[in-house]
Amino acid sequence: MKRICVYLGSNPGIDPAYAQAADALALELAHRSIGLVYGGSDVGLMGRLANACLNAGGEVIGVIPELLVEKEVAHTGLTTMHVVASMHERKQRMADLSDGFIALPGGLGTLEEFFEVLTWNQLGYHAKPCGLLDVKGYYACLADHMDRMVNEGFLVQEHRRMVLTGSDPADLLDRFETYVPPQVDKWIEKKKGL
Repeated sequence: MKRICVYLGSNPGIDPAYAQAADALALELAHRSIGLVYGGSDVGLMGRLANACLNAGGEVIGVIPELLVEKEVAHTGLTTMHVVASMHERKQRMADLSDGFIALPGGLGTLEEFFEVLTWNQLGYHAKPCGLLDVKGYYACLADHMDRMVNEGFLVQEHRRMVLTGSDPADLLDRFETYVPPQVDKWIEKKKGL
């Protein structure tokens, strides 16, 4: 893996454990010589992750829409910064640059971006690993809800297992290295011959 895309909050969150997790992931990426691709901001957990990675000697690539540059939230000290016209272009560029995707704690944008690349994986547009770095159980309810999706017949178990979840960055990245995507149709009715 050459680069990992990380989605995370543009706010810092309340618990200091979130910033500590961003630091730990940044150090692990730099230690493994895996570049970081992220949303290009210098605020919140996003800025914390970028700065920790840079301070550890890592490569950091930001992708930010023009509108957010104008709002003065763009990081000015990255290895590379791509300024794009729209959020759609941002997400596609981040995906194209990356060999896998990790979500740390964050808000609506974090979930939206993570679930988009996860859906692309499910549909076969890519076969890259997708994981949740679960800090202090932040994603426990989300994991429970994905299990409910399986139980209610909206998600096949093989696709549920595509979401690699862990609380330790090193362990999660080890699992990324050995990830094998499922080879299964997403349509449950078609699978059952209904």
